[in-house]
Amino acid sequence: MKRTTKISSAVIKRLPRYRRYLYELKRKGVEKISSKEFSEIIGYTASQIRQDLNNFGGFGQQGYGYSVEGLYNEISGILGLDKNYKMVLVGAGNLGTAIANYIASYKGGFEMCAAFDVKKELIGKDMNGYKILDNDDLVDYVEDNKIDIGIICVNKENADRLTFAGVKGIWNFAPLDLEVPERVAVENVHLSDSLHSLAYHIKDIEKTNSKKTK
Repeated sequence: MKRTTKISSAVIKRLPRYRRYLYELKRKGVEKISSKEFSEIIGYTASQIRQDLNNFGGFGQQGYGYSVEGLYNEISGILGLDKNYKMVLVGAGNLGTAIANYIASYKGGFEMCAAFDVKKELIGKDMNGYKILDNDDLVDYVEDNKIDIGIICVNKENADRLTFAGVKGIWNFAPLDLEVPERVAVENVHLSDSLHSLAYHIKDIEKTNSKKTK
């Protein structure tokens, strides 16, 4: 699978959605699908789907379309989901607990190994089968256990500690974007951005409906 140009972040963000819909099709026993049929299900245009997938080789056959299971497996490989990842959580408050519960139920190759916090009343408590540890022990734990991903639900200072300890990626829920070395991948998640986008879409629909009633 040769790539001569950098893939845009917009394309990468669409791949998990492709994979999710393909999983549902596979679960329903669908074996093949055309880009037109896929577009009607997923909401992107057929040309957009073909263009996105052509960045990685295409995978379709003219007159046949795409093998649902084959394309699902290809996208899983592109996303790096053909291996397992060890994770730690920093910040075991309400948000951290919710994310830990999600990871525990997801079972998609992401293993939560430990949680860390500074609050003495939380240290030593059980969270989904592992202990909440003292934040002071974060670096040693990450190094000793070869942790791949750090999840940050508190402040940005922990990103520096995780980077120093050698994680490969950071899933950041702290309320600001992180800057990390090029050797570390980072995904900044701002829940407020998503909520504000939802507010915009509600306002846009209300505006459209208001024009229709005039």
